[in-house]
Amino acid sequence: MPDESSQNPGRLLALGVSHHHAPLEVRERLYLQDGQAAELAAELGDAVVLSTCNRTEVYLADGDAEGARELLERRSGLELEPVLARWDEGEAVTHLFRVAAGLDSLVPGESQILGQVRLAYDGARTAGATGPLLNRLFEDALRAGKRVRTEAKLHELPESVAASAVELGARELRGVEGKRALLFGAGKMCELAARDLRGRGAEVVVASRTLESAQDLAERVGGRASAFDAVAVELPEADLVISATRCPYPILHAEAVRPREKPLVLVDVAVPRDLDPAIGELDGCTLFDIDALGEGLVGREEDIREAEAIVAEEAVRFAAWRRSRDAADAIRDLRRHAEEIRSEELARAGSRLSELSERERETVETLTSQIVNKLLHAPTVRAKESGSEPLRDLFALRNDGE
Repeated sequence: MPDESSQNPGRLLALGVSHHHAPLEVRERLYLQDGQAAELAAELGDAVVLSTCNRTEVYLADGDAEGARELLERRSGLELEPVLARWDEGEAVTHLFRVAAGLDSLVPGESQILGQVRLAYDGARTAGATGPLLNRLFEDALRAGKRVRTEAKLHELPESVAASAVELGARELRGVEGKRALLFGAGKMCELAARDLRGRGAEVVVASRTLESAQDLAERVGGRASAFDAVAVELPEADLVISATRCPYPILHAEAVRPREKPLVLVDVAVPRDLDPAIGELDGCTLFDIDALGEGLVGREEDIREAEAIVAEEAVRFAAWRRSRDAADAIRDLRRHAEEIRSEELARAGSRLSELSERERETVETLTSQIVNKLLHAPTVRAKESGSEPLRDLFALRNDGE
């Protein structure tokens, strides 16, 4: 980790796409698998890249925002300008804090985003891609997210995308008790969905790329495991399909679904998508993608205001740290300048002080030092509050200390 005591934080910039302004077709092209986000951050230099099912965002300290945009466009093969959002300085801080707090999520208050922010930060830091500004920014963002989770009431909103997927399926089926749910994937998302479904009285079948992982999850949640190559046997009896694999290509095509006779509700929470969009055109099939899971905030305005107040408080704390860091070099230069003046004036008065005793000379040294310190106290405090520029302008200090 860079030495924060010797480096001056630079300008903070952020850019990216999210569910707010980019369609799923764009987001899935930008989605980065494990390790790819950290690699991209290292390539950009002093950067953190956050990539989830609903967003891919780049946070830069004194970085090249246009260069980052061009790099994202090359990786995705897309023209991003029409859907790209940008945040500068304080806007970037508030945006990241809201993201970590779950306030910017498709499902407001969902809990998984905080862990995803931590993973993005840890990956970039391990790759040596972060400096003091981004280190402090993401540490404060994680604190803001934790505070919202513990102090606000957002935990009463859906805990995850998985919970919303189950709720959506249950609403379409008018309840899932006694219904059969087929889950594709054995990760955390499917585990959350499986436990929710079992709690609602549904039968759960877990299918995964490896039978062992499917069996492991099925045993934990009280369901049944199925191999991928046996899905054709499971589909005709399924009422609900929830898919959340990390496969980079579709795992279920319309041809495999067409033979079934009973109605089927499918919820695809994967990015990139697991389920062929053409499935939604089949008779009796109702297909939802992750963008269908967003929930409004009607009736939760007070909880949201409480969370937003915490985010605002943490943003103010971060801004104070920025001002203090920005002012540190100016304060050091001012004190050096004042000490040079004090020493020069004492030297100039040397002949007039020559008859003083050693103790009297020490008294003069102490007295003049105290005067300088008292005179500089108020400017130092104000510089920490307002930044370095007013101090440098007032005392005509250059950045090189002159």
